[in-house]
Amino acid sequence: MEINQQCVVALTWTLKDTLGEELDVLTEPVEFLVGGDDLFQIIEDALQGHAAGARLELQIEPEQGFGDFNDQLVFLESRQLFPPELEEGMTFEGTSLPAGCNPDAPQDAWYTVTEIYPEHVVLDGNHPLAGIALRLSLKVEAVREATEEEIGRGSAGTGFFRIQAVHANVLGNDTLH
Repeated sequence: MEINQQCVVALTWTLKDTLGEELDVLTEPVEFLVGGDDLFQIIEDALQGHAAGARLELQIEPEQGFGDFNDQLVFLESRQLFPPELEEGMTFEGTSLPAGCNPDAPQDAWYTVTEIYPEHVVLDGNHPLAGIALRLSLKVEAVREATEEEIGRGSAGTGFFRIQAVHANVLGNDTLH
């Protein structure tokens, strides 16, 4: 079966930055809905017409992926507002930031604790790969028709590089997929 809109592809990949540093490796196939919300448009476009076994090499510029780094999404907050067990790498949903945090912090963003100082905490609302050009080597492991349920929700159940926090005070998902 050739890949087209509203089919499901099982992919494996290696993701690197432009200096060749490995950022993520997906060795077990994961399914993504083509024509939904799971993949960047550049990846969907490149997959069109291919079938299982295809290998593709893609260069994803920041504007095609996670966007440019936005320094307006970096906030310095009082360390006292956060629990004692706070660690770098923890993620918070904007709606669950502690009371007293900057009211200008967009509530629809996810914030990663990037640095902890005795008096302050640095929260970054950018995706960890914002502003970075990426090289993606992927292999199409399988292709199938999407179910009505997958089409209806716009996903095969796995988003592409989504950052999610399990809970505001729990270490977040540190994987990229």
